[in-house]
Amino acid sequence: MSLPKPEHELSTGARPVGVTDEQAAAQNVQRMFDTIAPTYDISNHTLSAGIDRYWWFRAARAFRTTLQRPESVILDLCCGTGDMTLALLKHRPKNPGTPSQTALSSETGSIPPGQPAPILAVDFSHQMLSRGAQKFRPHPIIPIEADALHLPIASNSIDLVTSAFGFRNLANYEEGLAELFRVLRPGGQIGILDCNQPDGLVGALYNLYFKKVLPRVGGLISGQSAAYSYLPASVERFPRPPRMLQLIRSAGFNSATWTGYTLGTAGLYQATKP
Repeated sequence: MSLPKPEHELSTGARPVGVTDEQAAAQNVQRMFDTIAPTYDISNHTLSAGIDRYWWFRAARAFRTTLQRPESVILDLCCGTGDMTLALLKHRPKNPGTPSQTALSSETGSIPPGQPAPILAVDFSHQMLSRGAQKFRPHPIIPIEADALHLPIASNSIDLVTSAFGFRNLANYEEGLAELFRVLRPGGQIGILDCNQPDGLVGALYNLYFKKVLPRVGGLISGQSAAYSYLPASVERFPRPPRMLQLIRSAGFNSATWTGYTLGTAGLYQATKP
């Protein structure tokens, strides 16, 4: 008699407690992030002891060759309040123009001569994106409120899609990867930075912190304890690297890799569209 498979080997997408279908899951997650948006930044920095900044920096640096090309079109998916977006911006060519001069023309989709393409920052939480937009204001970054599974982006138009700590909140991981594949140009790359559940002693300590300490501290800071109980549950449910790499390859990507950060508690998935 075989044992039932653990949830992370069967998971097809995020499922908050009490939710069974994809539409309800997406709505639940959207409401949750709208609710915690006012304290999201301080909670993140506090709960990670500031390590999250290093993770964004390291992930962005992995794509500096693509980022340094002015013509590259960059999409930061599930951008939240924009910290990953700003980490990517540090590797973009310096722009002598104003943000309005660098924006893609709504009529032609063209980029003014000599200007690097602005970064597109997408999130479906209005409150999170509003806070990100305040940080973006002086920079060539275009905030877009949209669902990651139904992007208002032309096929074969993006050179790099990143997502930092947001992909595991999608209601359907396979559909999310298919949508990334669709919008990427041939040769385009994905970079998915997300939490991971390590094994062994590190995993045991990680579980203790994530399940006992984090919900209490996050709840005290935000006043939303349920949201910070969802966080460890979402990490536990998220596919481990071997299965996630399999999903990425099944979506059509080549050269899929995972690089662990900070004892494997987080990591970066990279892959290329043929």
